Amino acid sequence: MNRLKKEIIKNVFYVGLILVFASVCTYFIYNKFQNTRDVDFSSKSLDVVYHDSGDKISINKVIPMTDSVGLSTNAYSLSIKNNLTVGVKYSIVIMNDIDYISETDKLIPSEDIRISVKDGKKPTEIYNLNELENGVLLKTEIPALAKNDISIRLWVNIDSDLSNISDMKYYGVIKVVELNTK
Repeated sequence: MNRLKKEIIKNVFYVGLILVFASVCTYFIYNKFQNTRDVDFSSKSLDVVYHDSGDKISINKVIPMTDSVGLSTNAYSLSIKNNLTVGVKYSIVIMNDIDYISETDKLIPSEDIRISVKDGKKPTEIYNLNELENGVLLKTEIPALAKNDISIRLWVNIDSDLSNISDMKYYGVIKVVELNTK
């Protein structure tokens, strides 16, 4: 009876060990394929991953709102990873998406669009779209081998004269541009 109990304990231990090993291997294999599949843009310096809707950002319905409500809307998010052992300077630029704009589209004026950008744990910055110089939302440096998570939100300013029944839209593209550090 004592020997049977030792054999059962030994078998349970080996089965548990095999299950733990299989789980760890599956986790690492999944993450390797997931990480390489998610990278939307890659250079020798930076890997950029656009989450959810890719690099497209839009307003499909005019709903004027306050900044506090705009900051609670769904964010467009991206991650930027530095592959070098030195810091890399980059900027995030938003520009009109000419692929989606047709001649019949009525576009929301840029002075009526509010945009926020949150870089990790840094405070959220809020701008009017027309205030951005050349569409630059953020200009920063990412430390060596670090990863930055960026959240961008877009909404129509509460002070806008546009009505809720307006059929105006906005289509934009978010680009990450590596800056020359020379």
